[in-house]
This record gives sequence, structure tokens and C-alpha cells, in this order.
Amino acid sequence: MKKMGLGKGLDALFGEDIATKVEPKKEEAKGLLEVKLTDVEPNKEQPRKNFDEEKIALLAESIKENGLIQPIVVRKENNKYKIIAGERRWRAARVAGMKKVPIIIKEASDEQVLQMALIENIQRQDLNSIEEAMAFKYLVEEYGMTQNQVAQKVGRSRPGVANIIRLLNLCPKVQDMIVTGRLSEGQAKTLLSIDDPDLQYEIALEVEKRAMTVRDVESLIHARTQVKKGKKLENVFTRAVEERIKEYLGTKVKVRSNSKDKGRIVIEYYSNDELERILETMGVNKGE
Repeated sequence: MKKMGLGKGLDALFGEDIATKVEPKKEEAKGLLEVKLTDVEPNKEQPRKNFDEEKIALLAESIKENGLIQPIVVRKENNKYKIIAGERRWRAARVAGMKKVPIIIKEASDEQVLQMALIENIQRQDLNSIEEAMAFKYLVEEYGMTQNQVAQKVGRSRPGVANIIRLLNLCPKVQDMIVTGRLSEGQAKTLLSIDDPDLQYEIALEVEKRAMTVRDVESLIHARTQVKKGKKLENVFTRAVEERIKEYLGTKVKVRSNSKDKGRIVIEYYSNDELERILETMGVNKGE
């Protein structure tokens, strides 16, 4: 699969001339037409779930003053138009009281629609980490894409995609703190070392209250979460270290303590290419 970075934008998925001509009118020959706002509908698979109403209200005021300059990208479904990109503009146009909106019609599969919506939102930095994670997971589970293919489509590294998806292992309350901006992605990743959802949330609240750095969070986990598991003492701080190395290398890592100050690190790989990538990440050049 050919790599398509974000810099190429939406046209990278379809080419330059892909508008569907609905009627042989002059303005539609260019793929641009104007339709009733009520004929345009949001896409339920839109990766962005949270919209800032204050920002939409500001955009609505601009639309009242200047009109909707950038058209909404849609796909035609029966007698309606399903939004591919531009739901925020559509919402603002509705608030502004517009009766008609400019649209561009594209031919796209369900998979391409989701990819385009992802690309637009990522380019605008409109998605929070949980929304990205849910969208990436959807592409993997519903369309059978590998994490590497998802990474190529959205202009990310494969480890970056994998690490974002792992945020969905956090308890719902902690995920909600990420969505609302109360917890940063870096702080949240540190909490992945904790299995107990109640303890996850308890520490997350303390992290928010004290505005802690990632390193501070790791120290807090170390101080608070040494837990007995049968006869074995599990050091949750060690698991936090595992998470840090795993995020950096983009592969499974195990840290094993033989004594208080000694241990070993086991790094997994699944092919020679994967091994070369890990070595390159660690700064070990070929032949060294």
C-alpha cells in the first residue's frame, strides 16, 4: 500500500478530479453545487464526537457575515448527502440559520469516508486522543487494516498508532478525563501500568489536582502501588518503566527484577525487519 502522508490532504485518497456529477448543470460540472441544509446529514461514523459549542457559535457569526466560503465534502446516499468532511461547518451553518450550503460530492467507500474524516480532523488537530484511538481501532477491526496500514494512511508511525489505541485500555472515567482535557495523553499513558480501574481513577484525580509531570506521575505510582500478588511482590513502578520503553520502541517489552538493584529487559520482535527498526530506534546503525 502506497504511503499517503497528511500533507497531501484529502485529494491523496482519491485523486484530483473525483466529483460526482449529479445533474448536467454548469456549476455541477466542477463538482460544486448548493443544496438544502436539511438534505445534508452527519456521518454517524465521524471520528470526532465532541464539538466545542462556543467555537461553533463564533464560526456561525463569521458565516453570517461572510457566508460559508469552504464547501462541505459529502457522499450522495439516496436523496441525501452524507458528510465526509466539514461537519463543524455544517453545524455552524445551521446555527447561522442558512437554508442552503455549498457542497462537493465525492465517490467514496465507507472505509475511504472514515479515512478522509480522520485526515481532516487530524490536520486541524480537532480530535482528542480517545477519538483518534477509537477511529484507529475501528479501521483495524471493521476493515481489517493493519496498524502499519493505518499509520500510512494518517501520516503517523506504527508505534504511534499502537500507543494511541492502547489508551482504550484505561477505565472509562480516565478516558473521559482525556476527552475533557483534564488529563494529558502522556499522563494517561503512565496510568496504563495500573490494572485496578479504581486506583487508575484515584491517581488520575491526584495528577489533575497537582498538575503533575509524567515523571512525577511515575514516582507517585512507585510510591502508591506496590501490591502483593500471592507470595510475589509486584512492583508497579517496573510496569510503568515497561510502558515507557514500549512506547519508545513500539514493541512488547518485559522488565524483570532479579533483586533490588538488578534485573533484565526483554525486547520482543517478530521479523528481521522489525528487529532492524528497533535497532534503528535505539540508535544502533547497521554493521555496528
